[in-house]
Amino acid sequence: MSEPQSCFKRCEKKYLLSPAQYEAVKRGMAPWMKPDAHPSYTICNIYYDTEHYDLIRASLEKPVYKEKLRLRSYGVPGSLSPVFLEIKKKYDGVVYKRRVTMKARDAVRVLQGAQAGDGSQIGREIDWFLRLYRPEPKVMIAYDREAYAAADGGELRITFDTGLRARANDLDLRAGDHGVPLLNGEQILMEIKLPGAAPLWLAQLLSESRCFPTSFSKYGSFYQQFVCGGRPADKKKEVVLSA
Repeated sequence: MSEPQSCFKRCEKKYLLSPAQYEAVKRGMAPWMKPDAHPSYTICNIYYDTEHYDLIRASLEKPVYKEKLRLRSYGVPGSLSPVFLEIKKKYDGVVYKRRVTMKARDAVRVLQGAQAGDGSQIGREIDWFLRLYRPEPKVMIAYDREAYAAADGGELRITFDTGLRARANDLDLRAGDHGVPLLNGEQILMEIKLPGAAPLWLAQLLSESRCFPTSFSKYGSFYQQFVCGGRPADKKKEVVLSA
């Protein structure tokens, strides 16, 4: 596997698709897209926020600038498995991600304040974020991803996420990817990631398939449904793990 990328800058557009739209998009993009080097996998995230959810509340107001902190793994990690601690920022429609890689147990210690970051520039930015907001774990969100890359080697990527699920307890990536559904029915979340404007073929395909962009946020959906809406979170018995 190649060295994990630590910095990203790109535009991201999200679409909630029906199964029929999903099939239409898959057929239409076939000449232009190919399965990614890692075409299917499960992503697990723990989102961190202030005690009173200040970060997601500000984000849902759609400001020009917003930021959040999350811990991500690909699959359920063990204590020595690599995870990604990252700050995701969005300014004027452009997404910036800066992340460091560390062992799962070390990430827990950093987030608990028992261990400093790795000393890198990005690590220092994360340390500053932790001192500024004093965030705490709020939710684990997992989903199963199908990923495609541009057949011509360009930067365009298209992903399809299914099985979006969340839980408000067992807030450790090592505790598994269980949770309750975030989306209703058979909706599929498509994300288009590109460095600039969409190519003409993609714009035409989206129009023909009647796919329209949405401002859907996974963490925002959890906050609106479970925190504001009072929907019960996962009741699975908590798993106690040491750092």
